[in-house]
Amino acid sequence: MAIAATKDSTFLWEGTDKKGKKIKGQMLAGGQAQVSAQLRRQGITVTKVRKQNALFARTKKITDKDVTLFTRQLATMMKAGVPLLQSFDIVARSHNNPSMQTLLAEVKADIEKGSSMSQAFSRHPMQFNTLYCNLVHAAEQAGILDAVLDRLATYQEKILAIKSKIKSALTYPTAVLVVAFIVTAVIMIFVVPSFKSLFTSFGADLPAPTLVVIAISNFFVAYWWAIFGAIGGGIYAFFQAWKRSPKMKMFMDRLFLRLPIFGPVIEKATIARWTRTLSTMFAAGVPLVEALDSVGGAAGNQVFVEATQKIRGEVSVGTGLTVAMQNSGIFPTMVLQMAAIGEESGSLDSMLGKVADFYEQEVDDAVENLSSLMEPLIMVVLGVLIGGLVIAMYLPIFKLGSVV
Repeated sequence: MAIAATKDSTFLWEGTDKKGKKIKGQMLAGGQAQVSAQLRRQGITVTKVRKQNALFARTKKITDKDVTLFTRQLATMMKAGVPLLQSFDIVARSHNNPSMQTLLAEVKADIEKGSSMSQAFSRHPMQFNTLYCNLVHAAEQAGILDAVLDRLATYQEKILAIKSKIKSALTYPTAVLVVAFIVTAVIMIFVVPSFKSLFTSFGADLPAPTLVVIAISNFFVAYWWAIFGAIGGGIYAFFQAWKRSPKMKMFMDRLFLRLPIFGPVIEKATIARWTRTLSTMFAAGVPLVEALDSVGGAAGNQVFVEATQKIRGEVSVGTGLTVAMQNSGIFPTMVLQMAAIGEESGSLDSMLGKVADFYEQEVDDAVENLSSLMEPLIMVVLGVLIGGLVIAMYLPIFKLGSVV
């Protein structure tokens, strides 16, 4: 008679280590007895073990920062000679995100059952993408896991930094525009109607700017629910289409690259990510054609994704990388020259790494210049918008004063 396999569950535990320090964590196991036995083997005195309620499991999202921190910690542990499974335990206990602790427990359990690390990671594609798994797989094959994890952690840290800079450059003007719209709506709905009742008692013709503002105010007061509903629904529908439609994504990514102020910054950041990714994978021993499978997606721009697919197709039939990149028509001359030097000298990973360093510095400088440029520009926009409303509402009072 076949015995049904016990399904592993997540257990929360508390206990004390060999020094008497209170510690707690999570573990994926078949039962409480298995948790207690495993913790005792680690020198932990267990005081409490309970099964985690599935409703409360993974309530906190695992971010790219969590995965980057884990990679850096694991690389440091392995360089120090700490055994792999013990490294997972130490990193999981030190992490303050319960969802990450659960994830690491599941990965560790898969490794204990005989899976390779890359196979265990590949079962969680939301946290460990194809690029991550390919690098780990190449490192396992070459026996240089600690070195590749260190390189992977550095790569993730640089990518996170450049994403953060781009977000900060885009967030500030977006937030100001949202606040400006809300302030304008409040003025139209609550302030302008008060002036309207005052102007009615004048019995005189109102200036054209004032009539326009009053007409807009009447529309806001009558249909504010439709305006906010349409804007909210439109934004939601727009982002859903952007997320799900390849054509929409391609259109928006092309548009971003052509923006007059932000476009050059986004293009430099995308090239930096593209070259950094290819450099990291090539240095880890991943074959060029296989590396190009992951490079396009890591760039974060659909224009570069399609261009990378074309480059991969050309390279796979014997075309040189530099020639294929030149045929795509999206890379600056400096990138092509550095790639050509790298191919001829056999140091492609080093040359691409230098290109990434250059463009990352370019992004840093561009974001700083952008911040200093946007502040006066935003002040002008707000001044024209709010000042125009104020002047339009005070024009009848000025007119009345001149008549008196």
